[in-house]
Amino acid sequence: QLQLVESGGGLVQPGGSLRLSCAASRFTLDYYYIGWFRQAPGKEREGVSCISSRDSSTYYADSVKGRFTISRDNAKNTVDLQMSSLKPEDTGVYYCAAESLFRLSSVQAMCATLVLGSWGQGTQVTVSS
Repeated sequence: QLQLVESGGGLVQPGGSLRLSCAASRFTLDYYYIGWFRQAPGKEREGVSCISSRDSSTYYADSVKGRFTISRDNAKNTVDLQMSSLKPEDTGVYYCAAESLFRLSSVQAMCATLVLGSWGQGTQVTVSS
């Protein structure tokens, strides 16, 4: 099973930036969709941004579009989420997840479902002054 580990979370003031990293082990990410999801206290988990390893197509939730950027580093076998202009409503536990390209049709589908093959343990992001 693919193993995923998130890092880079922390406490940041509104307007600040953080870069999250999702590191994969045991397998490469060559044939996976990779997504970032978040869950705020008392709220449902939601898809934030997803990327395809096949064509690097991406998806962003409307709430983060223009502020977050997802990218893949093939050499390090990681997927990063650069978060800028952070807002208090961005606070939550951020998880990365992966699913085989054979089981989903698009990055939009990846970010729309929570039933995925592999999940990381999550990293806390707190945006507060």
